[in-house]
Amino acid sequence: MMKDNKNSEISRREFIGNTAKAAAVFSIIPSHVVSGLGYKAPSDKLNIAGIGIGGMGATNLRNLESENIVALCDVDWDYSASVFEKYPDAKKYWDWRKMYDEMEDSIDAVVIATADHTHGIVAGHAITLGKHVYLQKPLTHTVYESRLLTKLADKYKVATQMGNQGSSAEGVRLTCEWLWAGEIGEVTKVEAFTDRPIWPQGLNRPEEVHTIPETLNWDLFIGPAPMRPYNSIYHPWNWRGWWDFGTGALGDMACHILHPVFLGLRLGYPIRAQGNSTLLLTDCAPNAQYVRFTYPEREGKETDKMKFPEVEVSWYDGGIRPMLPDGWPAGKNMNDAGGGVIFHGTKDKLICGCYGKDPWLLSGRVPDVPKIFRRVDVSHEMNWANACKQSPENRTNISSDFSEAGPFNEMVVMGVLAVRLQGLNKELEWDGENMEFTNISDSDQLRICIEDAFTIQNGHPTFRKKWTDPMSAKAFAEELIRHDYREPYSLPDMPA
Repeated sequence: MMKDNKNSEISRREFIGNTAKAAAVFSIIPSHVVSGLGYKAPSDKLNIAGIGIGGMGATNLRNLESENIVALCDVDWDYSASVFEKYPDAKKYWDWRKMYDEMEDSIDAVVIATADHTHGIVAGHAITLGKHVYLQKPLTHTVYESRLLTKLADKYKVATQMGNQGSSAEGVRLTCEWLWAGEIGEVTKVEAFTDRPIWPQGLNRPEEVHTIPETLNWDLFIGPAPMRPYNSIYHPWNWRGWWDFGTGALGDMACHILHPVFLGLRLGYPIRAQGNSTLLLTDCAPNAQYVRFTYPEREGKETDKMKFPEVEVSWYDGGIRPMLPDGWPAGKNMNDAGGGVIFHGTKDKLICGCYGKDPWLLSGRVPDVPKIFRRVDVSHEMNWANACKQSPENRTNISSDFSEAGPFNEMVVMGVLAVRLQGLNKELEWDGENMEFTNISDSDQLRICIEDAFTIQNGHPTFRKKWTDPMSAKAFAEELIRHDYREPYSLPDMPA
């Protein structure tokens, strides 16, 4: 039976987004929705499909078990076997496109936890079908995909959420409330770090070709990325360190760690970005990175008791972290659950951990400020599920919905761009509205190391790096901003 599924047709019809059809689907109210109101009673259950269920997807589904799990899709039926067994009544699929074809009228919402490079396409087509979407972080692989999901979610009025679960927790709320109350004054500098990667990075592309397991559909795993031979170094999980599939430590952890920075400082598009790292390779993310974003002066809200001047946000990973500021408690570890943030204010410094957890002030004061945010008393996933049951007009604000997570994720993948374009040896100037660099010219060229062929011969070091031929930096940057997908995959059209 597994082989029959595996060998079934996988080049399904392209979901380019038939607007008339999608609008019709969206306007039909299922039978379990209160008639005429567009609102599901809290006791009603969503019909949910899981796509990418072997890792974080399994955790997300477990937190949604009070709903109906009706379909499961994964490219690796060995890695996901325990999840298939846990939900025996759910229909099983290899290919999300086939699942959408067959289950379109039977599902209300999808939970997506595939590799980064397929987030945009799987989620985008779900939205055009009128399905609510829970999407793991990072939201997308590219800036363009983030912008697309933001606009699609707004157009189709579905409930959406990125899987940065700290956004539903207390720490992010306290951090923002303390900032907005002016507890540390104005912030012109932020430093953030993670202790990741904990998966392999800085590797040459493997030359050995392994036999594809019977339980893995490698073609479906590759999806819209360029085809490459199978090697077990890529899957499962270690795909995070490979550029075609993941976004490295920055993409994985910045969605948790920088969220209170983006939200608390009311950031939008950066105007400049610069990155450097240990050896940068064409295929694999480096072992350690440093990225600096510059944001212009911003407008706050009338209730804010702080101003928002130009600010520099620095990111460190791979074991590198900021220097301890003056007054740091001796012996206190800066790493809190995988990373941390230091907001350098004109009156004080605010420090929080990964997920925004456990904020504190360097002075030792404990702020007592008004609570502005709605508190979430259910899991991050159930917060989303409850919103799915509400009409768009009555929907309670969701933590990290795509109107927030989309622009935020553009910041995250902009950091990846800065690292991958570091060979230009200049600070990059960014036009966020138009999604383009303004200081990369048609004549700028770039070379990137293909392989680090360092060896020791007779006790002597031998340096033999292999490099790409000089290539157009502008064309390379454009491809990183918006990928050319492998046929027959394509994204929905960008809404006006």
